[in-house]
Amino acid sequence: MWRDWALVAVVVSWSVIETMVRHDLAWRPVVLTVSVVIALALLWRRTHPLGAVAVAFGTLIAFDVARIFAIDGTGLNTITVVLVLPYSLFRWGAGREAAIGLGMILVWLPVTLAAVPAEPAEVVAGYGFFLFSAALGTSIRYHAGARVRDIEQAKLRQRNQLARELHDTVGHHVSAIAIQAQAGRALAASHPDRALATLETIEEAASRTLEEMRAMVGVLRDGAGPDFAPHPGVADIEQLARSVGGWPRVDVQCSGDLDDLNPSVGIALYRIAQEAVTNAVRHARHATRVTIHVADEGERVRLTVRDDGDASTTGHTPPGYGLVGMAERASLLGGTLQAGPDPDGGWTVDAVLPRSVATT
Repeated sequence: MWRDWALVAVVVSWSVIETMVRHDLAWRPVVLTVSVVIALALLWRRTHPLGAVAVAFGTLIAFDVARIFAIDGTGLNTITVVLVLPYSLFRWGAGREAAIGLGMILVWLPVTLAAVPAEPAEVVAGYGFFLFSAALGTSIRYHAGARVRDIEQAKLRQRNQLARELHDTVGHHVSAIAIQAQAGRALAASHPDRALATLETIEEAASRTLEEMRAMVGVLRDGAGPDFAPHPGVADIEQLARSVGGWPRVDVQCSGDLDDLNPSVGIALYRIAQEAVTNAVRHARHATRVTIHVADEGERVRLTVRDDGDASTTGHTPPGYGLVGMAERASLLGGTLQAGPDPDGGWTVDAVLPRSVATT
């Protein structure tokens, strides 16, 4: 990255200036070369952190060994830039790379302390600086990973929500289309005019389904901002009676004050009612009627969807995405949902949601 090139340029320039102005240096070409090699190793600290550590600290180990046996002098102050490398090692390196690189650093520290004797406090400070750099890299790596995980979880939640919306809306409309198509086929020979009206209903339902699918696919398309249509609510539940059409008959009853519901609650009530009706149309054997009742109960709202089909058949239908989605919607809003065979016959879905939902 450009910041790495800028850091290298600063370190190399500083090394050259320091080599020229300091008078206590021996073997000036050697100490300058050591500093330049360390500076150049910084260029690979993000992509090859272990390699950068190996080059930099290997060079320092060789230099310090030479200082012990052959060269009487000190290095440039610019070599302190190696403090960046433990951070880079634990920030971008793999676990094994970090362990190997840390071992090389811990080998170099006693060697350099042997080359330049230091007080105990200075030794502790030297180890502390390098360990702090490694700990800082570990911490930032953890927080960056946590942010990535949060983003992925948010994307997964969005996918699950869109999958649930597709299941609820498209499944409901397709079920209605299938029922109407069966009715149209039965009426085609004896009542052509009624069959024509059924085809018109199918066309309307198919167009509505296509519009909703296009809206959802638009959200999924890369680079497209979310362009949501107005969300359905309690007032739209009455449309479920018209959207199914044919058989079984769907009756909707609403009682109490339902105008000031939280929008999230209204959407959940509509989707739960929609899915319950879809399940009744698909699975309720011999059902002739589906009733939807939405009632205001003070701080709560109760939704009851009941069909008069064969309870023994509907009750043994394995729970699929529909029941799971309905229960999840209710749970996310702090409500409850129960579904099962009714003692008086048929299948009942009973959902209780709070009128208002706290937002954070």
